[in-house]
Amino acid sequence: MKPTSWLALLAAATFGACAQPTPERQIINDAAAALGGSERIQAVKTLAIEGEGTNGNLGQDMRPDLASQTFTVAGYRRLVDVAAGRARVEQTRTPNFTFFQGPAPQKQVQGIDGNVGYNVAANGNATRVTNAVVNDRRAEIYRHPLTIVRAALDPAAKLTNPRTHENQSVVDITTADGLTFTLAIDSTTKLPTRVVSMGDNTNLGDVAVETSFADYQEVNGLQLPAHLTTKTDKYTTADIRVTKQAVDGEVGDLAAPEAAASAAPITGPPPANVAVEEVAKGIWFLAGQSHHSVLVEFRDHLTLFEAPQNDTRALAVIAKARELRPAKPLTHVVNSHHHFDHSGGIRAAVSEGLTVITSKGNAPFYEEAVGRPHTIAPDALARNPKPLKLETVDGEMVLKDDTMTVNLYQITDSPHAKTLLMTYFPRERLLVEADMYTPAPVAPFAAALLENVKKRNLRVDRILPTHGKIVLFSELVKAVPTTSSSSN
Repeated sequence: MKPTSWLALLAAATFGACAQPTPERQIINDAAAALGGSERIQAVKTLAIEGEGTNGNLGQDMRPDLASQTFTVAGYRRLVDVAAGRARVEQTRTPNFTFFQGPAPQKQVQGIDGNVGYNVAANGNATRVTNAVVNDRRAEIYRHPLTIVRAALDPAAKLTNPRTHENQSVVDITTADGLTFTLAIDSTTKLPTRVVSMGDNTNLGDVAVETSFADYQEVNGLQLPAHLTTKTDKYTTADIRVTKQAVDGEVGDLAAPEAAASAAPITGPPPANVAVEEVAKGIWFLAGQSHHSVLVEFRDHLTLFEAPQNDTRALAVIAKARELRPAKPLTHVVNSHHHFDHSGGIRAAVSEGLTVITSKGNAPFYEEAVGRPHTIAPDALARNPKPLKLETVDGEMVLKDDTMTVNLYQITDSPHAKTLLMTYFPRERLLVEADMYTPAPVAPFAAALLENVKKRNLRVDRILPTHGKIVLFSELVKAVPTTSSSSN
């Protein structure tokens, strides 16, 4: 054979070796081919999805271990400007359970435009959302086979860790804009089955957010799923069945409204404002924002009722409690119930060395919550690890010394949560409760609270709600018009 022939063969072999895709690239190539081809995918400009389904009620169910409460979703529209990194979701959701805001349908409009996330209220007013929500919504754009595979085809994307798991080929993707996902495709059909990313949740810490895809159908020359299900950790948060979808159709202007775009970025929760009102000797109402706490003084220590929302609020309330009585240690925090807005400060309380008192049914949840990793957004407990000290209430508990008596009662037959505690001060005739009665036109749980007060023969003059202002007990009675007598 002539030398030139050997050179030609060598060049061909070298070219073939160079053209052979890596295992991680092969997974993306297979997915792209199954969806309709890489050129077709890369040419896509817009995606429009319409459908119906359900939303979950993450962190707000009847028990910590349940995920049974849902909202029915109608009028679902998801519009994506793929090239511009813009998206908007519109939907109307109706609760299938007793909701604190009442049974009326609620329209939601939520959008993302680059680094600006926004919500549009029913009156048309647009407000900017926090940077943490922005990150979640940027990731949401890629929770679809078309957008995640398109992002993976970008030469600036990084593909790593190809592997096989349960008849699926799996690869990790870092997009050109720095977001990280795991994509799985069916080993037979090569169609994407799910996409996963990690996020931060105040209560759950580092969580996997997974969207799975099913029921593929042909749309404008592409294979697209007609069923999308999203889970946060182990909880289903959205289940959408697509009724109509289009590629490169009209999606309108998805730019952020001026009111949101011109607003300053929101880097975190608002600064805590703790307003103090002494309602009786040794009892303070710690309000100032949406979620309130109560501080109680005993002979040789202090006890706090409620560490809500997040580190910012909980640590500010704890600091205020210590400021009010610096000579006495703050030793305990009483948690009203497991709902995430009322338990979001429990980890902060543990980091401060407080013993948590809560309903017996909450114990497994808090034991797990305190041990969960918070590496994506390290919180107070991640920075200052301490063990959980837990005391549980099974029916009732009395906190008492020669200066103060406090009765903790399990609220029974509540349509809001099965782990609720209410706090009663017999001498002062005060009742502290969470969510069961908030002075407002809609009070769906008021009747259950009144029934519990009557059943225990409590003599109440004033209610200290964890939402809203202090009110006379008679206001609760008025909120339950079918009840003609009070417990006084």
